[in-house]
Amino acid sequence: MIRHVASIWSFRHFWMSLVRLDLRNRYRRSVLGIGWSLLHPLAMTVVFCLVFSKVLNQADWRNYAPFLLAGMAVWEFIRNSTTAGCSAFLQSEVYIRQCPLPYSIYPLRTVIGMGIHFLISLAVVVAMAGVLARGWNVFPAVLMVLPGVVCCALFSWGVATIGAFVTVFFHDIKHLIEVGAQVFFFLTPIMYNRKLLDDKHMGWVADVNPVNLYLELIRTPLLTGQWPTWNLLAVGVVLALITLALAAGAGAWLQKKVIFHL
Repeated sequence: MIRHVASIWSFRHFWMSLVRLDLRNRYRRSVLGIGWSLLHPLAMTVVFCLVFSKVLNQADWRNYAPFLLAGMAVWEFIRNSTTAGCSAFLQSEVYIRQCPLPYSIYPLRTVIGMGIHFLISLAVVVAMAGVLARGWNVFPAVLMVLPGVVCCALFSWGVATIGAFVTVFFHDIKHLIEVGAQVFFFLTPIMYNRKLLDDKHMGWVADVNPVNLYLELIRTPLLTGQWPTWNLLAVGVVLALITLALAAGAGAWLQKKVIFHL
C-alpha cells in the first residue's frame, strides 16, 4: 500500500495535468466558467427554500439556506465523484493502453476535479452563513470541517475506484448508481433535519447511510461552530480507510484483466 501511494505521488504531475485538462475542456468558451458548478446547488437551494421551507416548517430561512446548500454541496460531491468515477477507466483507455501507471490515478483525477467544485461550494456556504446567520463567527468553523472534508474525499476516491473497476466488466453499473442516487437523495437528511427521521422512528435510515455521516462531519461544525465528536470522526476515518482498502483489493485482483475488457 505504501509503495502504491508513493507511486501515485511520483506521477502527480501527470494526473494534475489531467485535472487541468478536464477543467479547460469543460469550461472552454464559457462565460461563467467554473461558476457553472454552483448553478445547480444554488438553484436547488432557492427552490427548496421557497417550497419546502413551509412544508418542513423551516420558518427561519436565514439558517435554512446555508443548511440546505451545505447538504447539497456534500451530496453533489459524493454523487458526482461516484458516477463520473465509474467511467474513469473507459475515458482513460488511451493512457491505460500506452502507460503502465497505477489505475487508481484515473478515479483520483475525477475526484480532484469534483473536489475543486466542492470547495468552491463550501466557500459559498461559509459566505452565506456569515451574511445571513452567524456573522464573523463562521470563519473559525472552517478549520473544524477540514477532517470531514479529507475523510469525505478519501471515501469518494475509494468508491469511485471500485465503481471504475466494476464498470469495465458491467457497463450498466453507472446507470444503476444514478437511479439509486435519486432514491437516496430523499432518504438522506439534506433538505430536512435528522430529527424528522427520529420522530418517525426511522433514524436507522440515517445511521446506515454513509453520506449522512459526512454530512454530520462537514455541515454541523460549519453551521454550529462545534467540533465533531471523536466517535463520529473515528467512524468517518474508519469508513474511508475500509473503502480505500476495498478499492486496493479490487485493483490487485482485477488490474491485469481490465485491459482485455476495455
